[in-house]
Order: sequence, then C-alpha cells, then structure tokens
Amino acid sequence: MRTIGVLTSGGDAPGMNAAVRAVVRGAISLDMRVYGIEDGYDGLLKGNMREMDVKSVSDVLQRGGTFLRTARCMEMMTEEGVKRAIDKASLFDLDGLVVIGGDGSFNGALALSKQGLRTACVPATIDNDLAYTDWTIGFDTAVNTCVNAINLIRDTSASHGRITVIEVMGRHCGDIALAAGVAGGAAYVFIPEVEPNLDLLMKRLDRGRARGKRHNIIIRAEGARIGTDELVNMIANHTQGEVRKVVLGYLQRGGTPTANDRIIASKMGFRAVEILAGEGNARAVGMHGVEVFDMDLAEALNMARIVDTEEIRLMETLAI
Repeated sequence: MRTIGVLTSGGDAPGMNAAVRAVVRGAISLDMRVYGIEDGYDGLLKGNMREMDVKSVSDVLQRGGTFLRTARCMEMMTEEGVKRAIDKASLFDLDGLVVIGGDGSFNGALALSKQGLRTACVPATIDNDLAYTDWTIGFDTAVNTCVNAINLIRDTSASHGRITVIEVMGRHCGDIALAAGVAGGAAYVFIPEVEPNLDLLMKRLDRGRARGKRHNIIIRAEGARIGTDELVNMIANHTQGEVRKVVLGYLQRGGTPTANDRIIASKMGFRAVEILAGEGNARAVGMHGVEVFDMDLAEALNMARIVDTEEIRLMETLAI
C-alpha cells in the first residue's frame, strides 16, 4: 500500500473534517501518500484530487461540514460509473480508498472493492442510521444542536403558555428525535419506526394541564407517520390552545462538532488507514461504546436496524 485517497460523500456531517485529518496524518505516519478527493464520488470520476500533507489538514478539527466538499453522484450507481472511477483511481496510482459517508457511499465503496480497489469505510451521517455501529460521526453534534434549540424554544413556549411541535431530521431513523426528546424533556416523540399513539399524547397533555402546566414541547422526526401540520391541527383542536411548529432543517447538519464526534472521527479515520495499510479490503469501521472495530462491509450494509425500545420506554416514563 503506497498511495490512498480519501473522500467525503452524501450529506455533510459535523466531524467529517476530523476524520479526514486522521486519515491524512495517519497515512503520512505510515509512509503513505494520500490524495484528498473533492466533491465525493463525483470528484473521483472527474479526477478532482490533490496530494495532501500535514499542513493540508491544519486547523480543520473544529470546523463543521467538510472542506473536501461533498456531493451525491448518481453515476456511481451504474456499472459504467464504477468502471470510470476505477480508471481514475488507476490514473492517480491509488492502491486504496477511504470513504467517509452513509449507506449510499458505502455501497459505492463496495462496488469499487469488487473491481479491485481496496476500500475502508467510515460512517458519517447525523441520522445514526447504520445498524452495525453504535455511533456515526455527526449524530452527537446534531442531537446537541436540537437540544440547544429546544432550550431556546421552551423559554418562549413557557412565556406564552403554548405547545410547540419541533420537527427534526430523520426520514427513516428516529434516533435524533428520540435522543433530543429524552435530553430536552419532550412530552412526546414521534419517530418513523413506531406507530403514533395520539390518545396517549392527548391524555398526557390533559394531565399536565390539570396540574397547572401550560406549555409543552413535542418532537417529530420528519419521517414520522403523521405530518407536522396535521399534528399541530389535532393538538390545537383538542386543547383549544395555541400550538406552533418549528422546523429545524439544515441547522442540524452544521456547526462545530462536539468533542465526542471529534474523538470517534479520529479513531475511526485512523483505523481505516490501518486497514488499508494491512491490505484489508471492503471493511466498515464502527464504534461499540468507546471501542473502535471493523467488519465486513457487505455484512455491515445488510444488518437491519432495531429501534431502541428501552429509550422509548424511558422517554414515555419520564414524560408522564
């Protein structure tokens, strides 16, 4: 293993830069050359890459987003696109590639590995929707951003005696909503994995009002099985009170990464380099608690997510 490339692909996530930094400096420490590939797989297909040195990743650890930039590349879903990517990798003498992104990015890496380019994948997506790992880069930062927003919104909700429905990201995975709901003291959390229990919500609101509570925070993941506007209207009709909605949107994807995201990004980025240096191929790096590990990439992609029922039970118990 003499030369490797690194790219960030899919949605941006706070901590991606920390992972790139670990890959670059880890590779240099092992006497390898490393190329930074701009704009994800699209940049690989176009040959948009430059050799990196220690200075290339100075002062990036604390920055959100990705300085290599990212893009979604539909061409990588075709055989022709994969072949073009292999040809470009050969042109730059790449022996291996570190891919930092989510499941779509991992599928691209798997296709490249089958064509002879060794790959190692680092999970970076705020949704935390990869089943094989406890943590993905960006999730902790996104949750903290949501909790900070909840804290600010709660002040106004309390001042005006209103209920606020906060929509957070999570089309298929409710981890952000659930974690933010527990940490932010939400009255109820709607997630894609669980059928909404509107009767329970209304009873909870009624009990709170009976004991003098005039405001509530409700969290809804964007993929939940009831729409935000529909939910707002139902609550307003039931309570005859003021109900507002707040959509946090891309606010959750930006910002300075937390210490935890920087640490896991650094651990996983360096492990990816070690995998390629050891002639490993098609491996997914992940975290079990605070420990870094790696496993077969195809196996990791085939694992089904299981919603954390204990966290749901905790949220429902504490929001009584």
